[in-house]
Amino acid sequence: MQDRIVLSMRGIGKSFPGVRALHNVDFTLREGEIHALMGENGAGKSTLIKVLTGVYTKDAGTISIDSTEISIRSPQDAQKAGISTVYQEITLCPNLTVAENMFIGRENGALVGWRRRYQRAGEILDSLGIPARPRQQLGSCSLAVQQMVAIARAVDMDCKVLILDEPTSSLDDKEVEMLFSLMRDLKSRGVGIIFVTHFLEQVYAVSDRITVLRNGELVGEYEVEHLPQVELVAKMMGKELQGLSDLKRDDSPDDDESTPVYEASALTSTTGIAPFDFTIRQGEVNGFTGLLGSGRSESVRAIFGADRTSSGAIRMDGLTVRNKSPKQAMKHGIGYLPEDRKDDGIIADLSVRENIILAMQVMKGFFHPLSQSQQEAFADEYIKALEIKTASSDTPIKSLSGGNQQKVILARWLLTHPKYLILDEPTRGIDVGTKTEIQRLVRKLAEEGMSVTFISSEIEEMLRTCSRLIVMRDRHIVGELRGTELTQDNVMRTIAGGEQAQ
Repeated sequence: MQDRIVLSMRGIGKSFPGVRALHNVDFTLREGEIHALMGENGAGKSTLIKVLTGVYTKDAGTISIDSTEISIRSPQDAQKAGISTVYQEITLCPNLTVAENMFIGRENGALVGWRRRYQRAGEILDSLGIPARPRQQLGSCSLAVQQMVAIARAVDMDCKVLILDEPTSSLDDKEVEMLFSLMRDLKSRGVGIIFVTHFLEQVYAVSDRITVLRNGELVGEYEVEHLPQVELVAKMMGKELQGLSDLKRDDSPDDDESTPVYEASALTSTTGIAPFDFTIRQGEVNGFTGLLGSGRSESVRAIFGADRTSSGAIRMDGLTVRNKSPKQAMKHGIGYLPEDRKDDGIIADLSVRENIILAMQVMKGFFHPLSQSQQEAFADEYIKALEIKTASSDTPIKSLSGGNQQKVILARWLLTHPKYLILDEPTRGIDVGTKTEIQRLVRKLAEEGMSVTFISSEIEEMLRTCSRLIVMRDRHIVGELRGTELTQDNVMRTIAGGEQAQ
């Protein structure tokens, strides 16, 4: 690793209406290093990258390349400065050849005609060890090779700073290692690489340094060998490594002799989570925990059939069933509040009443519509029961606050009287009072016999709410905690891979 600084960002600030996304953030990238940019959801990673690439204009601070301060007001400015980005979603054209993707949209007087461009593409591919042919259609290549072609395009544009934004999220282990080999090759050529990922093991496999952001501010910059994984997790989450055994939480009964309400064996889906076993019993509140990208949401989406399952067996109340779709899951008594309330939960232009009765109507079938009086009776019942603040049941749901929208989605599922309810981030983005109401409701539902899986980014909330936690890392279940094991320290150490604090 070289000491020459190729990129320096100092005092970067960026605000949006009502939100301070970045405050006085510093970031330094050296020539020929791989530098991981880490932080949980909302930490400011994406905003910092967008400032660097000209998608956003910074409100404060300076950016320098090779010790020269520059102004980046557009992606074109970033490209001219030698800054290239390869995103998680490949932005190339699969119907074109590899060479066409490498040179499309670029005017280069040194390359006259496509014959010479195909020759140049072959030279670049060979020099980087990329297993693709210039005239090969890009869509015939694996995702890993497509990522490599995108990187080759960036490198050929005199790239000094290469940003890789979640490049491994859709790759298997063999493809990840192929990509890492290319990253190490580019590092040896002096390219500075910013590596954005949620996979802890990958950070320690390939990175030289780590910068951690939290809540839009810089936590610190660290040499990889001096930052154990458990301490990285603690810094990302903003928690010191100390026991929280005094945290009070009522445990749900756990009768291992009772028949599970839901039981999965070797369940997996097309999202790439590792096959996992899972059981929940009547009246239990359990949860999936882990860093963002660990696979917690993908796991419950597989349970509900929201993502297509590729293997595994499912039993409910001791009987083998098929949950190949949300509708089948609903018929078996499963409800699911999704992580993304706005895109996957509410239907913004419909009324509160129409959103509440939606799941019930799906179960009855649209050839057996609920009458207006039935709809109004159901809506009024749950508006009162959950204390949803709305002018009337006919108010468009988009007019409600985030917390009240969340209550409407909860009402939708409670109306179906599920045996098993999955709540993925039910308290994200809502006020403290409503959070407490939802946590109390979850405990009440469990006491009445409902089984609940609860997911939250906040460890304290999980510890208060759940009697058992399934811990995930890099799309694998890596541990299970219950009883006296349920402490913040144990959760963070399990996420980090069992390391002890140094």
